Formats: sequence, C-alpha cells, structure tokens
Amino acid sequence: MEKSQLRQLIFSFSSVEKKEIRKFLESPYFNQRKDVLLLFDWFCGQEYTDKSAAKRRLFGADDVPDQELRLRMTYLHRLLEKYIIQKELENDETSLRLCLIGAYRKRGLESHFERARKGLEKWLEQGTLRDAHYHESLFELHWETHQRSYVLDPANLDHLRAAAAAADAAYITLKLRLICLLTAHRVLYTGGQHNDWEDQVVDTAEKNFAQTHPAVSVYLHCYRMMRFPEDEAHFQQFKQSLLHDRGIFSAEEMHGLFIWAANYCIRRLNAGEKRYFQEVLDLYKPALESGYLLENGVLPRYTYHNVVAAGLHTGDLEWVNYFIHQYKNSLEKPYRESAFSFNLARLEFARNNYSAVLELLQKANYRDVLVNLATKTLLLKTYYALDEFDLLQSHLDAMHNYITRKRVIGYHRSNYLNIIRYASKLLALRFSSKTEVEKLRTAIVAEEHLSEKEWFLAQI
Repeated sequence: MEKSQLRQLIFSFSSVEKKEIRKFLESPYFNQRKDVLLLFDWFCGQEYTDKSAAKRRLFGADDVPDQELRLRMTYLHRLLEKYIIQKELENDETSLRLCLIGAYRKRGLESHFERARKGLEKWLEQGTLRDAHYHESLFELHWETHQRSYVLDPANLDHLRAAAAAADAAYITLKLRLICLLTAHRVLYTGGQHNDWEDQVVDTAEKNFAQTHPAVSVYLHCYRMMRFPEDEAHFQQFKQSLLHDRGIFSAEEMHGLFIWAANYCIRRLNAGEKRYFQEVLDLYKPALESGYLLENGVLPRYTYHNVVAAGLHTGDLEWVNYFIHQYKNSLEKPYRESAFSFNLARLEFARNNYSAVLELLQKANYRDVLVNLATKTLLLKTYYALDEFDLLQSHLDAMHNYITRKRVIGYHRSNYLNIIRYASKLLALRFSSKTEVEKLRTAIVAEEHLSEKEWFLAQI
C-alpha cells in the first residue's frame, strides 16, 4: 500500500484540503458509504500504511480478502478524483457559466438563458484575459447562442460567424504557443528541424491577427526572439510587450513567457554580455511581484540563486537583501535554509563583510553538489580577501578532492578545476614581476571555462 496511487493522492493534499475532503465525503449527495470515510481518515492518520492494519480498522479483522479492501480503496479514489474535478471547476468561473448557459438552453428556459448569456458576455468583455482560453470561451458562448437563435431565426448567422472568428483566434494563439515551445526546445537541445507549417502559421498570424489580437503579437515577438537571437530588437519588443500586456494571459502562461525571456538573457550573459544582468533583473522584479515565478506557490531554488546573482551584479544590494528575506519561505523546505544562508553570504561578500560570510557558510548543509561547489568558491574568495593563505591552500586541496569524489561532469568539472588551478597560480604569483602578472592575466582572459574570470582579473 505504500506505493498505491490512492496513498500518493491523499498525501498530496494540504491540511486545508483534507478538511474540505472530509466534508465532501460526509455529503450524502456525493457519498453514502461510511466505510469510505473511515478509510480516508485511516490513511490521513498513517505515515506508513499497512494492509493488515487497514483491514482491522475497516472490518475488525485482518483475514478479510484483499479484494474487499481494494474495492473500498477504488470507491475512495473515485470520490477523491471527483473532489479534484469539483475544485478545478470552481476555480474556472467562465467554464461554470458556460455550463449553466448550456443547461438552460437544453431545458428551454429562454429568459434564464438570456440572463446568463448577457452576464457571461459582460464578464468576458470586462476581464483583461485575451489568451487562447478567452477565445475558446468566446467561441463556446457564440456557439450556444447560435444553437438557440437558429431555432428562432434560421436566417440569422451572426453568432455562427462570430464563433468562427473566435475559433480562428483561439487556433492561431494556441499554434503560436506550440511553435514557441518547439523553438525553445530546439534552442536547449541542439537538433530538431524547423517545420514548414510553422512558417505558414506565423505568416497568417502576422497578416491577419497581430494588429487586433495582443496575445498573438506577444507570441510573435517571443518566436522571433528565440528564432533570431542575434537580433536584440526582437528581445526588446518581446520584453516591452510582455511587461505592457501582462493581464491578457493567465498566471501559468505568464510564468512560461517570463522564463523564456529570462533564459534569453542568461544565454546572452553566458556569451559574456554583462549588461544583460540589468535586463534580466528588469524581468525578475515584476514577475516576482505578480507571482509569475512561483510554481504551485514555490519559488525554485535555482531561480532564487539567479535573481540574487543579477541583483549583485547590478549593485542593487538593498533590493537583494529585501528579496533574500522576503522569498525565503517560498523556497522548497529541504533547501530553504541552505539557499538562504548561501545567498545571504553572497550579499555579505559584496558588502565586504567577510566575517559574516564565514559564519553564514558554516550554518547550512549544502546537499546539492553545484551549490556546494559555489559555496566552496565563495569561501575561497573570502579566505583570499582576508589574507588567510594557509587556510586557502588547505581549502583548495579539499575542494579538489571533493570534485574527484563527486560526479561533476562537463562544463562544471572543467570550470571548478580551473578555479582551483588559477587560485593556486594566484597564491604563487610574484606581483613584483610584471612578466608573470601579464602571463597569468593573458591565460585567464583566454580561458574558456572560468566563471570567476572577473574576480581573478580584479585580483591582479
């Protein structure tokens, strides 16, 4: 039972949801079986589930056939799925109203239908959403209205034409989103061919929809940014439209759009264009304020690291301090303390408060290998700033052994081994010798894999 889908589902619910589910299961409209409610309570109270214990709880004995227990589990699983569906419906006001309109039409309640129809029409018009879901809802509304009006006046095809226009807008918007997803995948994973139909959709969108449908315009800018990354104008147009037209997309869709824009900036940063730290910070700030960077209420720890890095590079230290503390509790629990202490240490290093850096880095257990290596690199720089050269040499040896033991591959392995190598050269450097200094400087500049290149150059 430990791996049963039912158990996994129940353990995915929050404490608030479990209270709601209990009320749901107590409702005779949804459930009339007391044993199902009993089984739910039993699952909620068990960290480890045992089949025999469940049988004793339900039937008073553990020699009951397994089929009887599986049957109750099936009943409960179906009811929990109904609860999930019900919650999703309740969160989609537009879909609820469309269901009501359809129900009134089928019952022949014309005055009820018209009142609900006008209400939804006003609801859609006053709302800011203009994404594919909006156009799909508009299509459903016009389709329902056509089915009723056609009976009254077969010659009136106005709503059918409006439904067709809404369907076209929904189709184009969805297709552009898919094209952007495909293009983003091709950027991340080299390979995959550009399809001719993509050009046809883009061409149709540009000619017939871009001027009148803001969501289409945003996706076109996004597509051009990813397809032609060397032309910065496409990124700037996408960024401007993204910040200006935020209300037209759902939060989930905005999350994806902001991530694509941020990823573009990160690629330009990786290419050495440091001015993109400000560009990506200009995206992160409004995205954080609107909650677009959160995933189910959680801020991914790597996003947390990236935001801090951008703020430190732009010198916006007060805002970085606010961000580190403000979003600490939005991090995943297993990594919360380590991410918080590491990033606060980065901030204190930027403030030249080296004693605080040492204290913070000793507080948390850095289980993530890459974060551990970033921590060791920060410690390396701190020892150097404090002239603790003996400690630094021991630290470099321990860091090298750590990389040898751990599975650090590809770019990361080369990068951190280079950091160790150039730190050792820096320790041995005779600053009185201009020839040695220039030789080391030239080698650092030419090094392909060296994330701390700026720091090394600053030291010499």
